[in-house]
Amino acid sequence: MKTAFLGAVALVALLAAVPATTKPGAIVHIRDDAFVPATMTVHAGDSVTFVNDDDDAHTVTADDASWDSEGLNQDEKWTHVFAKAGSVKYHCTVHPFMHGIVVVKAVK
Repeated sequence: MKTAFLGAVALVALLAAVPATTKPGAIVHIRDDAFVPATMTVHAGDSVTFVNDDDDAHTVTADDASWDSEGLNQDEKWTHVFAKAGSVKYHCTVHPFMHGIVVVKAVK
């Protein structure tokens, strides 16, 4: 019993000493029929989570149709990883007046 406890304590200490390999991603909120912020800059390989804080359903859809969140209801979220550098424009297919841009910088 004592050995199992000491093993568990050692495992917890080891895990606490290991640095996290993932970094938190950026967040775009959808509220009042807008993407907030409307423009965001990230690095290639970073993720962006889109959170629907609105009372309407929305989508997050690349203008070039390369990715699409499909419908996001209130309080739902969707994450996309931006793999390569460039400027990515997106919109809501339900509300075509809603637009956003993610500027993806190359990793140096």
